[in-house]
Amino acid sequence: MDKVEELSRAFEQLAELSEIKGEVRFKVNAYHRAAEVVRTYGEEILEKDDVDELRRYPGIGEGIAKKILEFKRTGTISKLEQLKEEIPVELLTLLQVPNLGPKRAKLVYEELGVRTIEELQEAAESHRLASLRGLGPKAEQNILEGIRQLQQGSGRLLLSTASRLAEEIVGLMRERIPGLVISPAGSLRRMKETIGDIDLLVSSEEPGRVMEIFCDLPLVSKVLLHGDKKSSVLTDEGLHVDMRVVRPEQYGAALQYFTGSQSHNIRVREIAKKKGLKINEYGVFVVEGDRRIAGETEEEVYRVLGMAWPPPELRENRGEVEAALRGRLPRLLEEGQVRGDFHVHTRASDGINTLEELREAAEARGYRFLAITDHAASLKVAGGLDRDRILRQVEEIRALNARGDSPVILLAGAEVNVGNEGELDYDEEVLSQLDVVIASVHSGFKQSREQITRRILTALRHPHVKIIGHPTGRLLGQRPPYEVDLRAVMKEAAELGKALELNAFPDRLDLNDEALLEARELGVMIAIGTDAHRAEHLSFMRFGVATARRGWVPPDLVVNAREPEEVLRWLWDGRR
Repeated sequence: MDKVEELSRAFEQLAELSEIKGEVRFKVNAYHRAAEVVRTYGEEILEKDDVDELRRYPGIGEGIAKKILEFKRTGTISKLEQLKEEIPVELLTLLQVPNLGPKRAKLVYEELGVRTIEELQEAAESHRLASLRGLGPKAEQNILEGIRQLQQGSGRLLLSTASRLAEEIVGLMRERIPGLVISPAGSLRRMKETIGDIDLLVSSEEPGRVMEIFCDLPLVSKVLLHGDKKSSVLTDEGLHVDMRVVRPEQYGAALQYFTGSQSHNIRVREIAKKKGLKINEYGVFVVEGDRRIAGETEEEVYRVLGMAWPPPELRENRGEVEAALRGRLPRLLEEGQVRGDFHVHTRASDGINTLEELREAAEARGYRFLAITDHAASLKVAGGLDRDRILRQVEEIRALNARGDSPVILLAGAEVNVGNEGELDYDEEVLSQLDVVIASVHSGFKQSREQITRRILTALRHPHVKIIGHPTGRLLGQRPPYEVDLRAVMKEAAELGKALELNAFPDRLDLNDEALLEARELGVMIAIGTDAHRAEHLSFMRFGVATARRGWVPPDLVVNAREPEEVLRWLWDGRR
């Protein structure tokens, strides 16, 4: 995107976010007009260095002119960055959808509790959008079309989107061919945070039948390639899916090969070569005589190479090959070891469920604890709780626990905001009554590395803070991480016996796998939180677990893998 397009888009975003904030109409219109003027006059606008010169253009007043000069000087507009920090990230995500617009985005956010593009799509496909005031069937279809445009143009899919689609296809294929052996491959099987094309691998003696069924699935909108061994389709969401079929005796070798990563496979082939073997998607062969000795299962492929089977999440050539050769692969977290969730919002702030509804959902997942961490006072746009409201919520949580009618213990908590000097929202009296205090940066993302690091370290040293939330502040495909000395934060957390969050919300996955590798090296405790805003979001835990596995994080460093009694001891240690 060139500078003219960037500036024009910045004014459009200013208009959209100002409308959500309820700014007066003339200001919203002024930003729209500014975007149009920039598009019309192009580079000519950017050549001007004086407010009076810029004011000669139609629709540009003094305030707009100053914003243009600020953009030229800094590459951004501070008012826009301020609005981005004040408005919930879920609303910013929804605004990416063409044909939705700020009014409709705010409407579905508030009326239907829609927080993600997937939920928006589900609401449109189930015709819940058409029932809202100001919408209807035509608007609903336009929004669906906007979602498809966004998915086609984004290049890569969030892990959650790719997983949902792959699971749907696998389910449909097994309905039509009971017992079918089918698995995702590629970066989806390795559970990377974003996915390109979706790759599926099938074991069958009837490849023609498998391909006919695949290409005829109801979600297929276009067949790009229909072959005997490989077919490619576009779904009705515009997503690209490839399917390969191999013979059963080749399946393990093919799964190993097509799972990757490329650098992992190169190392594996080097091991094979040293043993006088060659390995490809068809099997493992003795070079002399071209005799096939393995390939039906992945375990068999690795075993003949003298290696333990490395979980797919590890296969990035980051030491897993050497560990597999020595039989010293790390113990990894399993989803079944998770005893609870550390980051959940209720309808008291910007979630949609009650305490009891969330407790029931946690119970259905077999959890033993659930931390209620609504936003704190200064994040007003997300319904942050003031002093009186948070204290009332603590009382409600204690009363629910006292009833003793659920195996799930609710932990009273808050996600407090880290101010510019590291200060927190609540006073000592309030903080001392909370089980869980998560401190998160929600503003000042453009500050220097030194200032943001200092803010986080100050918050981390507060005796009541036990967890730093979404430690780099990134939003995948939307906002880069802020500048922070993460290693310094990790060292401090390890020394203080505190935890960094692995935020499992699919748009975040923060910390990422590379940061987690460093955290593991330093012995930092990890607290996985889904950042759930509705009960269904508790299922995002799977993506947090997958990311932890990619980061080689062992269960003993994950606070979620502890029983409630031990969790409470840790939370209160040093605070009383």
